[in-house]
Amino acid sequence: MCGSGTGVDDENLQLKIKVIEQTLALNRPDNKDALDVLAKIGGFEIAGMAGVMLAAAAHRKPVLIDGFISGAVALIASKLQPLATEYMLASHLSEEPGHAASLELLGLKSYLHMNMRLGEGTGAALAMNIVDGALKIVHEMASFADAGVSN
Repeated sequence: MCGSGTGVDDENLQLKIKVIEQTLALNRPDNKDALDVLAKIGGFEIAGMAGVMLAAAAHRKPVLIDGFISGAVALIASKLQPLATEYMLASHLSEEPGHAASLELLGLKSYLHMNMRLGEGTGAALAMNIVDGALKIVHEMASFADAGVSN
């Protein structure tokens, strides 16, 4: 699941993998318990993002999943409240291998496939235009009858 992120070399990728393996061995999170995973290997920012996703779902507001980290957070949120997934939209498919896996587990398909791995919410910024356009079509586009288009 671990990729090179924003472009680390092979040596640093191996270091990333080693740190992840050590963290898992030391903390031994129960992969069947999302709260245990969050408590043992998540950070405050991951917990905060999961809370935002859960709050958004509770208020029936969509959230854009953008990249590997938000995909991992979305998995936590979906395990804590499976209905939260109904309010998640995948902005793009990151080049990080774990992102594709998280979207598959969530049952989400991304709007954009642009070989990005930037980590600054770039996919969400681009996908917002697609979401805005779709909303305008649903709420503002005239029907054939409204526009006076004949059969």
